[in-house]
Amino acid sequence: MSHEVLDAVRPLLPTIAARSGVADENRVLPAETLEELIAAGVLRMLQPKRYGGSETHPLEFYEVVRTLAGACGATGWVASVLGVHPWHVGLFPEAAQDDVYGADPDTVVCSAYAPVGRLEPVPGGYELSGRWSFSSGSDHAQWALLGALVAGADGGAEFVTTLVPRADFRVVDVWDVVGLRGTGSNDVVVDRAFVPAHRTLAHREQRELRGPGQAVNPGPLFRMPFAAVFTAAVTAPVVGAVSGCLDTYLSSMRERVRVSPAGGRFAEDPYAQVAVARASSEVEAAALLMDRNIAALYDLAVRGEEIPMALRLRSRRDQVLGTERALGAIDLLFKTAGGNSLHRGNPIERAWRDAHAGSVHVANDVERALAGYGRHAFGLPVDDTLV
Repeated sequence: MSHEVLDAVRPLLPTIAARSGVADENRVLPAETLEELIAAGVLRMLQPKRYGGSETHPLEFYEVVRTLAGACGATGWVASVLGVHPWHVGLFPEAAQDDVYGADPDTVVCSAYAPVGRLEPVPGGYELSGRWSFSSGSDHAQWALLGALVAGADGGAEFVTTLVPRADFRVVDVWDVVGLRGTGSNDVVVDRAFVPAHRTLAHREQRELRGPGQAVNPGPLFRMPFAAVFTAAVTAPVVGAVSGCLDTYLSSMRERVRVSPAGGRFAEDPYAQVAVARASSEVEAAALLMDRNIAALYDLAVRGEEIPMALRLRSRRDQVLGTERALGAIDLLFKTAGGNSLHRGNPIERAWRDAHAGSVHVANDVERALAGYGRHAFGLPVDDTLV
């Protein structure tokens, strides 16, 4: 694999880390940081080649995300979700892709996938209205991927994703939360905007590993399951934030002297040593299992072979457990770091908040995802939109 983007990102890490407090305080990613990510090519990694993207191996993308999150959890999170959207746009009809990237390959696309929008059929397309929450990086976006329901011919409702330009949506500043504060995950509001038919994509097409965009983007990247690519983009920054926290923990605690009755150097405490061993193993296990599954999915896509449901469910299982492992690791570090980690703005404290905030994303619903894996293992049908 090429590591050109990773090599471009590494020199940025000290500055990104230094800005993490500003992002946390202002509740939005600094514009300078986003500009640096764009210049480094982060947001083009999964973008179709026909629009200047690199269509890189997804493992390289997730490695870049984890590296960024190690310096600043909010930056890693925004880079991950904004970076996965060009891949999703690549599944839309060619005309929609041209609408988004034809004039500017560096167009930024945010999302809010919950199907809370209302689509009403009108000549040539639909009329869309709704209010969506948790749209990370929306302040910087020129387009938005928004979930909606449209009435089906059978009287039911179909889950679709729409593409909406900035002129048709507004961002409402409501993001004042405990963790991932710097992601600017505000609300997006649309009021009776016209959406041409070609700017919609049915969720069932994604689940069936097809999309009209494959006609012009035939590469293996666009034959991978949406659920696997997207949910990994949610867990990768959580794992990266905890990995970075471990590095900070080791550097800050190495020379620390305890003021407790036991006294002595913190590094010589066997309980602290065990905590480091456990935490590092959990972080590495989370990344390794996720990488194994993404590599297996990509290899099948390269060979043009069918991707079995068992592998899709295994990927989902290890993704949610990757988040759970990362949380267990950072809880160990936070607990043993002592009272100094409680100070607001401490890197350990911020990483702890960011990791826990990322864990409440719907893609990290551990019990539901594990139940789906178990149902399949017992030979029962699985109906999960994130598989």
